[in-house]
Amino acid sequence: MAVAIPLVAVFLGLNAAIIGVGLSDLLSHPATVSDWWGALTRGSGGPLGALGPAILAFPLLVLGLSGFETGVSMMPLVASQGSTPEEKMASRIRNTRKLLTSAAVIMSVYLIGSSFVTALLIPAQEFQPGGQANGRALAYLAHERLGPVFGSVYDFSSVLILWFAGASAMAGLINIVPRYLPSYGMAPEWSRHIRPVVLVYTAISILITLGFRADVNAQAGAYATGVLAMMFSGAIAVTISAFRRRQRIASVAFSVLSLILLYALGDNVLEKPDGLAISALFIAGIIVVSLISRITRTTELRADRIVFDEAARRFILESLEYDGRLNLIANRPQARDEAEYAEKESVQRETNPVPGAADVIFLEVDIEDPSDFSGTLEVHGVEVGDFRVLRVQSPAAPNAIAAILLALRDATGVIPHAHFEWSEGNPLAHLMRYLLLGRGDTPPVVREIIREHEPDKARRPGIHVS
Repeated sequence: MAVAIPLVAVFLGLNAAIIGVGLSDLLSHPATVSDWWGALTRGSGGPLGALGPAILAFPLLVLGLSGFETGVSMMPLVASQGSTPEEKMASRIRNTRKLLTSAAVIMSVYLIGSSFVTALLIPAQEFQPGGQANGRALAYLAHERLGPVFGSVYDFSSVLILWFAGASAMAGLINIVPRYLPSYGMAPEWSRHIRPVVLVYTAISILITLGFRADVNAQAGAYATGVLAMMFSGAIAVTISAFRRRQRIASVAFSVLSLILLYALGDNVLEKPDGLAISALFIAGIIVVSLISRITRTTELRADRIVFDEAARRFILESLEYDGRLNLIANRPQARDEAEYAEKESVQRETNPVPGAADVIFLEVDIEDPSDFSGTLEVHGVEVGDFRVLRVQSPAAPNAIAAILLALRDATGVIPHAHFEWSEGNPLAHLMRYLLLGRGDTPPVVREIIREHEPDKARRPGIHVS
């Protein structure tokens, strides 16, 4: 960061110098401006007539918006004040607005100024493919108006600032993307370390560069699509928030902004569909990799920590004091009333090897968000009439049951026994339900998870299926 700030300041200063020299030249030759304005208004039917071509050309300026999206990665670094988390968050939001507003004003001035001087001072043929100003308009002016030494310094600073932009984007990805990996079931240990993640991103960047044959113009469309899609999504989110808060002016303003960004996105996709193709490939890749990752990680316990509340610990202690055993009946809750538990216990005692006088505890898993993949298991004890129930919320039922059984074994020294019923239906359908929704044909998955984590058969919790 200490190197980045001076580098950005120098680069902005060089750009300001080029724009300033260009404006000075235009002030010295007012005929250039008047000729340009006359050609613009004559060809479009007056000043208002120029508005239509300007709107049509707006998507071409979208790359001038590049850099605003990196403000998202800067938000956690914005200073905040307050004595409570809510006050600190409100302060951070206010300061972030100042940051983004300042960036928008500065970059808007640079964008408009650079577009103005380059359009008036550079011959039109130089913008064509193969022209000296194609893709490097300000650099062209730097060499022509300020000399080869200044131009070379500007070229070198451009390379450095692009390196910095890549590094800042990499830093943002390193901090942001791993937070979303668990939602897709992709949170292996290597993703917590910087070096492997950097290597993965670098490999992806090299593949994209090779795919576009290092053509800046070809990559521009793909980049613009990503920027516009992100900004359009953000505008929609803010519009919905304004509608919910009944902020009429903000609702109308952000609705108009959303339509403008939607138009720019649609025009860019139609003009340069490369970005949409790359996005589709990335989405397909995420789906495929996440599915493979979930399949290969089905036998993980997926529990960072297991916490039993006071009632749950009391139920376990009472069961051990009663007969020195731990018999748990897995139940998929329906009505959660005494009749349900009485019927479930009766069926299990008839079909499974539950001793007639054995004490039993029910175990229920409520599926929360299956995309969370892992988390802390908080086991709560609940009494329903004469029945005792251990309830837990988890992204996946089999993994939670296996983790709880192993935790009970380690905490009490007693091998617990879990009793299940066979699930009806197609096994493949159950497999897909488990991968996507966190529940399916539970008993065989529980047994396999336990087998993976406990090689000693004598120490494995018992799994009984009627």
